[in-house]
Amino acid sequence: MIPSVEGVNPHSAPAIATGPLAHGAQWIMLTSGWRRILVAIVSGALGALAMPPFGALPALVLSLSIAVWLIDGAATGRRGDRDAVLACAVIGWAWGFGYLTAGLWWLGSAFLVEADEFLWALPLGVIGLPAILALFYAAGFALARLLWSHGPARIAALAVGLSACEWLRGHLFTGFPWNTLGMALGQGLWLMQSASVIGLYGLTLLAVLIAAAPATLATGTGRGRYGPAMTACFALAGLALFGATRLPPVPTASVPGVRLRLVQPNLNQDAKFRPENRADIIDWYIGLSDRAAAPDRTGIADVTHVIWPESAFPFLIQRDPESLARIAAAFPAGRQLITGAARAEEPLPNERPRFFNSILTISSGPKLGDIYDKVHLVPFGEYLPGPLDAALRAVGLRQFVSIPGGFTPGSRSGQRLLDVTGLPPVVATICYEAIFPGEILPGHAPDGPAPVPGLILNLTNDAWFGDTPGPRQHFAQARLRAVEEGLPLVRDANTGISAVVDPYGRITASLPVGVEGILDADLPVRLPGRTTYAVLGDLPFAGMLAGLGLIALLAKRRDS
Repeated sequence: MIPSVEGVNPHSAPAIATGPLAHGAQWIMLTSGWRRILVAIVSGALGALAMPPFGALPALVLSLSIAVWLIDGAATGRRGDRDAVLACAVIGWAWGFGYLTAGLWWLGSAFLVEADEFLWALPLGVIGLPAILALFYAAGFALARLLWSHGPARIAALAVGLSACEWLRGHLFTGFPWNTLGMALGQGLWLMQSASVIGLYGLTLLAVLIAAAPATLATGTGRGRYGPAMTACFALAGLALFGATRLPPVPTASVPGVRLRLVQPNLNQDAKFRPENRADIIDWYIGLSDRAAAPDRTGIADVTHVIWPESAFPFLIQRDPESLARIAAAFPAGRQLITGAARAEEPLPNERPRFFNSILTISSGPKLGDIYDKVHLVPFGEYLPGPLDAALRAVGLRQFVSIPGGFTPGSRSGQRLLDVTGLPPVVATICYEAIFPGEILPGHAPDGPAPVPGLILNLTNDAWFGDTPGPRQHFAQARLRAVEEGLPLVRDANTGISAVVDPYGRITASLPVGVEGILDADLPVRLPGRTTYAVLGDLPFAGMLAGLGLIALLAKRRDS
């Protein structure tokens, strides 16, 4: 039946089925005021359980079903469309705030590393950031309401609104696509394979469609009641079948003559990690790198490339001949070290020095080889955004990294592959650069076509976030880039997760969070061709978005 309650227009309301689920949906539809806001926040927080490391897809099903019923309630009022759109924007903000707070609470750990300086700002990271980012979800829910109808097509409207807002969240204001809803389908090995065609944002659109479809079980009749849920089940099975078919039955072949050693030092960001302890830090890295991985092994001589994580040193290694000499003495001829390190460039007259978060290659000699400078810096972590820089520094505030003036981004126009002796061309990424789909490969080469890349290298330091979901979420997102681009991933993290992943997303070797150790592994070969996503980027997602938007718009016109 259709609820007959003051403030509800029965001619514009979805039909309500019978049973406990329908009664629950009806109660949610008819909530108002603070109760509606609370339901939205709690349901959004529930949806975060679908993200790594939990991967509970049913939690997103319940979360987005509630979102549908909340919009149904806002869409059936007697007041005008403008008020209904505003009401949905408020619901969307509350849902997004709950989702982001539950999924990003671990960011607070970074404020505790130097608590004497940053503890006061902890609420800004844990509450303030989700509150600001939730504005994207407010826009997404509002867009969904503009396309809303009372039949099954309203599921398409929600998918359009949320996937569009997730794309914007990943691109505007430097972008922050962390825990994008598509990651609900981007964790399982079979389900993630579709990212090779439609990418993360295409998975996001499908995730919303699939997870929100069961809402019609409580608010429909006939095929309109069961059809969307059945279609969602078939779609999920289809994704799994595509993934199972795409995965080869045998392990991926390895690049001949390459043996990697990933070093996971598990160093805390504490008082021991200071410039005055440089000799001990270098000795620690060398000792760990030269461990024998087995009784018949001898150490660094067993491998061709040793990899150290992001920001391996609390000093400028390029300006420290003694430390470079110690490294060179430890590395036999023909062995390469790839390490994260801060580096500096000599300033021009009347300018301050420029510091970069970089990847350096070092060989015996010592000889510094190719360098990559991080392009996509973390706002407030590695630099203060331009409009706020002077004001915040005037009151004594700075970014998290202790670099005068913060890091300078590398040139986007000069972003290129890293040339490492003995390796195929390396797509270099530092820290959260690996979470940006479609942005990790160089767009062009100044002297002609860019060389064909052979791997994605991700150096990171997740020690700021301790043993929380953060490092696991970070790894899951980097792993999906391997599937999208058809490239193996080599990831070295200070405190974990360090891993080697083949171009299908299969983990061939890994070290967990909070473990000190070394990881020896072969380098998987890249796929022989380019994936559909590597060629077309987000064009398939844009086509899907436009098609669903048209379906939702036509359904809305039929209702009016």
